[in-house]
Amino acid sequence: MKILNPMPPYNLFGLEDADYGKAKVVVLPVPYDSTTSYKAGTRDGPHAIVEASRSIEYYSEELDRNIRDVGIYTLDELAPTYSSASAMSDSIEAEVRKLLEDSKLPLVLGGEHSVSIGAIRAVAKKEKEFSVLQFDAHSDYRDEYMGSKYSHACVMARALESSGSCYGVGIRSTDDECGRKYAKNMLYRKDMYNMGINEIINTIDKKTRKKIYITIDVDVLDPSQMPSVGTPEPDGLTFHELTTILREILKRKELVAIDFNELSPIPGMVAPNYLIAKLIYLTIGYNFYKF
Repeated sequence: MKILNPMPPYNLFGLEDADYGKAKVVVLPVPYDSTTSYKAGTRDGPHAIVEASRSIEYYSEELDRNIRDVGIYTLDELAPTYSSASAMSDSIEAEVRKLLEDSKLPLVLGGEHSVSIGAIRAVAKKEKEFSVLQFDAHSDYRDEYMGSKYSHACVMARALESSGSCYGVGIRSTDDECGRKYAKNMLYRKDMYNMGINEIINTIDKKTRKKIYITIDVDVLDPSQMPSVGTPEPDGLTFHELTTILREILKRKELVAIDFNELSPIPGMVAPNYLIAKLIYLTIGYNFYKF
């Protein structure tokens, strides 16, 4: 029987001809949220992003390209390890290392922000020098939180241990100790208002090494555009600001891996899920089509 209106495959962007061997980007969904401290639900983020992405138009009028042509392959969701957050980081690290060994660009879909820890460690074992470029509402530099060094509130402390070079953009929530200790590692949202977009981009460029790992906590965006997060903070970046920064920074840098995390879907509200899917699609395009 011929199906008149077949649904696209269940992978990121619903690609019919996804092939691991030919793919430049490999997507690892990680439905995990065991250390969330306010509103849980980020374990549902990867599924919601994939589902929304299957409705995206492949042609980008901004880049005048079908970004799908880069070659994108989606792995099965990584089963959570609930024995400890440390063990989960080990599991993620092992998976990302395989992708790096196969010369793929790893794209991790969280889940909570702690999924970044294992992925960054995997990159650190391959790259001698790289920076972690963080887009986030929160500093995430606590050494330990709620009894765990692998909490989503400790991501950048662990990232700094792995890379030795971190820079956060859009920060507007931190505790007093981290605010003082890591001030040079952060571009506060309040200060961005006194800077033009070119100054912001130049600052990020100077503060980071040539090779970068990008981690995007979607609560960097303003809740008016991105309400579906576990720890919302007012006065965030707009989608346009974020995509402009990503486009220009990726012209200057070599991307070694990237993650998108902390989407906590709200039942019946699909726009935020689609926004993140579109952000991912454009970011892939910015990295491979630089002009």
